[in-house]
Amino acid sequence: MGEALKETLLQETFPVYCLELGRDEVRFDSVDEIADYFRQCIEESRCACFIAEFDHYAHTRSLPEGRIDKDMLAAKNVVFCFGIVLPDPHALVSRPRSIGVAETTEGFLVTFLEAPMPVANSAMEAWARGLLRNRSEQGAAA
Repeated sequence: MGEALKETLLQETFPVYCLELGRDEVRFDSVDEIADYFRQCIEESRCACFIAEFDHYAHTRSLPEGRIDKDMLAAKNVVFCFGIVLPDPHALVSRPRSIGVAETTEGFLVTFLEAPMPVANSAMEAWARGLLRNRSEQGAAA
C-alpha cells in the first residue's frame, strides 16, 4: 500500500493508475471527503473544470440486477475535464476525465485512466498523492 502509484492495463487496453491506501495512510475518513478534496483540487486548477460527482455505488445498488463486490463499502466518480487543447474532434473520445474513489473493508482505492496529456497525468498523480497524511500539501500545487 502507500505511495506506490501503479500503472496497469484494464482489459489489456486501458492504462490505469491505482493508489491503494490503508485507512491510517489517508488524511480523510470517507469517500465523500476524498471526492470533496478532488473537487477542490479541480476547482483550484487553472486548467481543469469540475463537471459532476457520480455515486456509482448507489446507482448500482438501485438496479435489480446490480452487483457490488462484497468488500466495497462506497464508490464515487469525480468527473472533470482538462481543457488545455482541442486539436481535433477525435480528442473528444478521451474526455472528460474521471477519478474513481472506492472505500473497501481494507481502506481506499483511487483509480484513473492515463490521459493522453502529460500535464493532466501529472496533476492527477499529484492530487492522488495529496491524499496521503504526509503529503497533504502536494495536491494543492497541481
